[in-house]
Amino acid sequence: MHYVKPAGLGRISTSLVWVLVVILVLLSGVAYRVLASRLKLVVETPIVLAVPLCVFPLEIGNWTGKDVPIPENIQRVAGNDDFLNRLYINESNNEWVSVYVAYTARPRTMLGHRPQVCYVGGGWVRDGTEPSEVVSNMGTRIPCLVHRFHRPAPETGETVVLNFYVVNGQITNDESVFTGLGWRTPNISGDPARYVAQVQISSVLENSVRTAAKDMTEQILDFFPDKNGKVRDQKSEVRNQISEIRKR
Repeated sequence: MHYVKPAGLGRISTSLVWVLVVILVLLSGVAYRVLASRLKLVVETPIVLAVPLCVFPLEIGNWTGKDVPIPENIQRVAGNDDFLNRLYINESNNEWVSVYVAYTARPRTMLGHRPQVCYVGGGWVRDGTEPSEVVSNMGTRIPCLVHRFHRPAPETGETVVLNFYVVNGQITNDESVFTGLGWRTPNISGDPARYVAQVQISSVLENSVRTAAKDMTEQILDFFPDKNGKVRDQKSEVRNQISEIRKR
């Protein structure tokens, strides 16, 4: 017995295949646009801390602080989820320091925002960097980097920048800890405990930055999740400050 293929069957099958291919291509395009839109939304939506940095104390020991605004265009370039930028003055010994704290749950954005990059980009000349350590008032040992810069002639001026990081609850001065490929992936889950925080304390005198780091570091660390994702200290006083800010 001979099988006779009905006329036109091969042509119809080929047509169906092309129709299915076109449909699949269209569906893939729609799916891509939906996923891309969702990813863009996730990337651009700030991941908030349990306690925002804006309620960091204005008075710490003999230090009194004042917020220093950062232009919005610089904020956009930095891409941080939260930040603090203040000038603190200690009138008891006529010292001052600038305190900058930045938090990002998208660690890849922190890669280009290091003192040796930003200060040089701002016209400073780098004189050197050395690893060091500060011991807080509570006895916490803080590994840090001490950077030194000066302004080129005809300007004058020098600054010392004490810098360290908090990576997923761990204090470090090693920038390579968050430069691997794993840190470049977006934080799609919005996990606030997958983060890098940068702490910079700067002034003209190294003694000033070391004294401020000793006095302020414990309060700074209180705002960031530990390695288990828990915020170490959410005092009722801080919660009350948040409530008052939200009422304004």
